[in-house]
Amino acid sequence: MKKRLLILEDGTVFTGTAFGSDKASQGEVVFTTGMTGYQETLSDPSFYGQIVTLTYPLIGNYGINRDDFESITPAIRGFVVRELADYPSNWRSDMSLDAYLTAQNIPGIEGIDTRKLTRIIREKGAVRAILTEADAEVDVEQVVAQLEKTPFITHHVREVSPKAAYPSPGRGKRVVLLDFGMKHGILRELNKRDCDVLVVPYNTTAEQILALHPDGIMLSNGPGNPEDVSEGIETIKDLIGKVPIFGICLGHQLFSLACGARSFKLPFGHRGGNHPVKDLRTGRTDLTSQNHGYAIDIDSLKDTDLELTHIALNDGTCEGVRHKKYPIFTVQYHPEASPGPEDSNHLFDEFIEMMEKEATKENQYA
Repeated sequence: MKKRLLILEDGTVFTGTAFGSDKASQGEVVFTTGMTGYQETLSDPSFYGQIVTLTYPLIGNYGINRDDFESITPAIRGFVVRELADYPSNWRSDMSLDAYLTAQNIPGIEGIDTRKLTRIIREKGAVRAILTEADAEVDVEQVVAQLEKTPFITHHVREVSPKAAYPSPGRGKRVVLLDFGMKHGILRELNKRDCDVLVVPYNTTAEQILALHPDGIMLSNGPGNPEDVSEGIETIKDLIGKVPIFGICLGHQLFSLACGARSFKLPFGHRGGNHPVKDLRTGRTDLTSQNHGYAIDIDSLKDTDLELTHIALNDGTCEGVRHKKYPIFTVQYHPEASPGPEDSNHLFDEFIEMMEKEATKENQYA
């Protein structure tokens, strides 16, 4: 079995066993705390450019199946686990995790101390790293110097957003879904409610979107720093007040920036399926699925038309806002889950009700 190294930019070296692809890979190392859902995790476009560490120790035990993907092509740079299950056991399993990552040309490493790696990330924040084969010729100092010179990626959304629009037909409300790196779970929830969905690229203009005559607009999740997606921010500015809008994760951040709020980078992000979020309007607490490295500064909401609606109970950060004048609300977490609990799935129903209410108003004055 081949040995593989995970070398961090601070000089820390982890030696483990290689699985998946044989290629070397470089990216930002993050961790996620979900006990299950590794297939949804590795296929989530929000992980673009990252080497993902699973804190749960045994991964791959139920294999890979046809149903649990969140995108067709995974965007991660590498997978880090404590122990890999060589022989998955589940009636839905089509192949092993090792076979899938090999087919997708994604390297993995197992057998390292993922608890130590997680503590490093918690103390120092997400760090750059390289996955490479263990070789006597590997010069760690040279690798570290290379990592220090490598800038963080800024074009995440461009890489994971579709190049052209496409439909997901239904007979209900027409929703234009602005795709910044959408998880398919969002599309599934809209399809369940018979929405007539038109998925459009991240750089679609407001004029082009409104020409489709939507009843509502969905702003999807996606990877990276929201400040890098200037096209999306400008489009959202031009859409505010025109039709109802519902935003998730990156969509929430872009909408907040479009309204004048500020974002900041979290020390190590929120990633996992067990994050408690409190709805300030009802007092209800939901367990949520999350995957983001940035958040909206609550203090920056004071000079905007936004109202804080949800907070994270772990660290008090912003988890949701609502526009004070127009039918628009957004959340930082993933109400469609995948993976994770479906406590907040009702937000999709609120979006449908909001579109129906606005349609009723228009009919009154028609």
